[in-house]
Amino acid sequence: MDARKRRILSAVVDLYIRTGEPVGSKTISQLPDIHVSAATVRNDMAVLEELGYLEQPHTSAGRVPTFSGYRMYIEEIGASSTLPEEERERLDEMLGDESQLTEDLILQSATAALSQITQCATVVSNFAPKYSVITKVDVIPTGKRMYVVLLITSDGKIKNRACRLQFDLTHEHMDFFKHFMEENLEGVSVSDLSDEKMEQMVTAMGTYMMTLSPLVQGICEMSRDLQKNELYVTGEQNLFSCEDLDKAEVAQFMLHKQDLSGLLDDSFQGIKVMFGEEGNDFVIGNSSMIVSKYQKGEHTAGSLGVIGPVRLNYAKIIPYIEYFTEKISHLISEEEPEELKLEQKPDQPEQL
Repeated sequence: MDARKRRILSAVVDLYIRTGEPVGSKTISQLPDIHVSAATVRNDMAVLEELGYLEQPHTSAGRVPTFSGYRMYIEEIGASSTLPEEERERLDEMLGDESQLTEDLILQSATAALSQITQCATVVSNFAPKYSVITKVDVIPTGKRMYVVLLITSDGKIKNRACRLQFDLTHEHMDFFKHFMEENLEGVSVSDLSDEKMEQMVTAMGTYMMTLSPLVQGICEMSRDLQKNELYVTGEQNLFSCEDLDKAEVAQFMLHKQDLSGLLDDSFQGIKVMFGEEGNDFVIGNSSMIVSKYQKGEHTAGSLGVIGPVRLNYAKIIPYIEYFTEKISHLISEEEPEELKLEQKPDQPEQL
């Protein structure tokens, strides 16, 4: 596809996003950067239709972009758009004091700012860290027959479970458990924590099996949590105010939004766009989801993006998504200040 056809395609998408009406060749030919006749534009639009980038809803109507046309348009935007310096400074102010932000607060601030700017819903996914290993497992008594199992990973994740046992543990039990975990779990990849491995560990405990198996069960449940992609959607109320989206479908989406986690993984590069009518698990018709990955060091840590109508202002929104993912990558990859490390605490223990 030559440069002129690309300009015509971009012009059709721009006008359709603004008006929602099919775009004719005469309208395109009158644009200042299209220096050809309406007949030439009409021929080029016919070629774009044959290539699958445009379609004609009715014989006498103009053309509208297809999903492939939107994707080509988005690729062009991604290669050419940047935010001015003053806008970057404004976004940094919206994120808050960087020296006081933990990783969770960075993500929360970024999603809130992105939702406010775009007036769309915001989606953020933390990918299960394939490279992470267990660095520490401990058990802490908290009351009569009540214990908290603590699990820490090399990427800074802290998980814990509260377990009620049938008996109070003796010093011998506690020492055996800690040494057993050091020998069998510390240094093991999170992705290797299968149910089968956990069953083998319980069996290997021998006479301690009956007493300590609830603690191993807690570790097993925490390992399952660590291997799941975490997904959060905020600003869903913005979808209800969008005229292009069906309110019943938005409500259905809110009930099943965790299903999106299956669509977000670390296999894509650059900007990824999904449309709600392409046979995936994205249940809102006439909608789009645009996401970009953020990094933690050399590894992909998650993705951030927006959910809105197909007729989004991609030229405005994509630079914001790209800036926020770059900023998140920079902030979470930096060494944390020592005072923040000292203040970090595990999650509130969950009852097992």
